[in-house]
Amino acid sequence: MRAAGSTVHLRVLPAGRWRPRLFSWFALPSAAIVALLMGAVLMLVFGANPIVGYQALLAGAFGDSYALTSTAVKAVSLLLVGAGICIAFRANVLNIGGEGQIAMGGLAATATALAVPNLPSPVLIPLTLLAGAVGGGIWGAIPGAFKAYFNVNEILSTIMLNLVAVQFMNYMLSGPLVAKSGYAIGGLIPQTQLLSPNSWLPTLLEGTQLHLGVPIALGLAVAVYVLLWRTSFGFRIRAVGLSREAAQYAGMSVKPTITAAMTLAGALSGVAGAMLVFGSISHRMVTDGSLTGFTGNAGFNGIVVALFAGLHPLWTIVTAFLFAGLLVGGTSMQVVTGIPSDLVTAINGLVVVLVVSVEYTRRRARARARMIERPGPAPIAGVEKMRA
Repeated sequence: MRAAGSTVHLRVLPAGRWRPRLFSWFALPSAAIVALLMGAVLMLVFGANPIVGYQALLAGAFGDSYALTSTAVKAVSLLLVGAGICIAFRANVLNIGGEGQIAMGGLAATATALAVPNLPSPVLIPLTLLAGAVGGGIWGAIPGAFKAYFNVNEILSTIMLNLVAVQFMNYMLSGPLVAKSGYAIGGLIPQTQLLSPNSWLPTLLEGTQLHLGVPIALGLAVAVYVLLWRTSFGFRIRAVGLSREAAQYAGMSVKPTITAAMTLAGALSGVAGAMLVFGSISHRMVTDGSLTGFTGNAGFNGIVVALFAGLHPLWTIVTAFLFAGLLVGGTSMQVVTGIPSDLVTAINGLVVVLVVSVEYTRRRARARARMIERPGPAPIAGVEKMRA
């Protein structure tokens, strides 16, 4: 009990304390909602009913068991790339090379399956996934090492390596790995032959596309969370990302950490490439001559998935499923409303643009909120960030 006449002091939070925090929480969901509203306006311009369109989108993505499993399969590559982005971006390295890493992982896995097609499934499936991780990991390690040891801008290097990857993929699929068929030899279809059934990812639910890659991707996302927040190596990644100078002053190996972060990000994208091959309906590696023809833009969409999840691997599971639903349901929306396919692509692009553009402002708001909550003398650069 308080003594008679004692004064009770109530702490009232100023507006500056909660406004940045609210903006931080609601910025990305609001960006997605605004993008969908803009998409509704575009549908009205084309004479389509946006309510019917979005109902078709939801039904096509989540309406029944087949739709749900199709969305889950579509989310696999987004989840793996997004989990890798969480690692790279936490190290403050902008990995824009997911497209090339997916392609190199798919090529490495395909070459492995073609080299040893008669191995039993319990051996060949892990071997092909491991080969995909190695192929993508090497493609991620190159720009990581350039960034760490030569301070080469990782955005430029990863984009340039995407261009190298597409040329190498086209060469391999029209030459050394090409299917020995009339169409392929004529250059019409750059693809491999039908891969060994022992390398196919087993279907988990009859009558659907759900395959073993879905639980593997979920497990890898959880593993990334454990790595980043439950290991000393993960702490080192986050510390280097927050302040390289402070991390180096604390005795951490900054350059190897940056290289390792990009290698792991590339390895996860490489596994995604392997699953695109062995979890596909065709069970062969095929493309139309572009990276998008094989990856389906998963390398870029995975960045949006990770940003929407706040660079948290567990939340990436949720956002990958939602974004995959947007992609899968978009086909149903196009069929029901009759809108052009380019409009569906435009709506997806609006989500991407608004989510990415608002991320910078969101981060500024969160940083400002932390500064307000910690009054006092200015801390040493990077130390308070690492403590957070």
